[in-house]
Amino acid sequence: MNGRILPAVKRSASKRLGGLLPAFAAVMLLASAAVGKDIEPQSQASREQVEKLVGLWKDHFAGADGPQQRRTAFRTLMETTPGPTRIQVRQVDADGVDAELMWPARLHHPIGQRVILYIHGGGFSGGSIRTHSLLAGSLAKAASSDVLLIEYRLMPEYTYPTQINDALTAYRWLLDNGYRAENVVVAGDGAGGNIALETVLRQRQAAKPLPAAVIALSPITDLAATGGSMTSNADSDPLVGKATIETMRKAYLGSRSPSDPQASPLYADLTGFPPLLLQVGSGEALLDDTLRFADKARQAGVDVTTEIWPGMPHQWQLFPSLLDDADRSSQNIAEFAIRHFADKPQE
Repeated sequence: MNGRILPAVKRSASKRLGGLLPAFAAVMLLASAAVGKDIEPQSQASREQVEKLVGLWKDHFAGADGPQQRRTAFRTLMETTPGPTRIQVRQVDADGVDAELMWPARLHHPIGQRVILYIHGGGFSGGSIRTHSLLAGSLAKAASSDVLLIEYRLMPEYTYPTQINDALTAYRWLLDNGYRAENVVVAGDGAGGNIALETVLRQRQAAKPLPAAVIALSPITDLAATGGSMTSNADSDPLVGKATIETMRKAYLGSRSPSDPQASPLYADLTGFPPLLLQVGSGEALLDDTLRFADKARQAGVDVTTEIWPGMPHQWQLFPSLLDDADRSSQNIAEFAIRHFADKPQE
């Protein structure tokens, strides 16, 4: 394990504290768990930055109750953030899935060698190439890699399993267009993290080539919303809660069981899953979704890196213009990808 991994966080939150892991307890876990050198206790400056960001979230999402309203609120918020710089972009049709292929604007960058397939979050009903282009562009530069950022179909117009099918199509398109599986990393945040995990699980079930690694940022792994942090972190998470997940699940799954492993990766057999990086904020309602999934993956023999970031809100990685910790966490993501690419950047 490297210096950023939190080796003491090896039991799910529900096992450690009877299903209750409020934000202050998570921070205490960090303090006692040989915290990695890059994940320090939250500074006062960071708290102030997060407070400003949360205020922006609340302003934009006030009164946004339905999926389409939340989609509009998310788009409007992200339009206030800058776009990526120093990257090249190509519009791509990945076998029917709209996408942008990004790569660093450097003459010596070997396009077509390494790639991160990025699957945006947004509750299965929101998010787009625009909302996640800054993060995707940052990862392209930091990992010296191409990034394929896809525009999968959204709820309520399209429901399960359309989103997963689109991501799987894009992954297989990469393999059909010259990228070797050992040079592909699949990543996603929130609902996109769920889709990323399910995409790789389907590829494994089909006995087809798996990516070099998977990165899931605050993933929704349990659409049944049974994690203790759904309750214990309710006051510290202004963006996601048990009611949010339940509303999303009903629209996404219909009558399908939320504990179906084909929809909620927490319930899947993870044997043979690729190396995995998980990032989550200490006060997120989705904290247990991350920790319980990490536990299950480790028990299945998966190489798991878990990072718990003190005080970070859901999707903090999208806001490097507002949060210093967004830059730091994205650098960790890029370094993890580089470590697992078969062909390392020659720089």
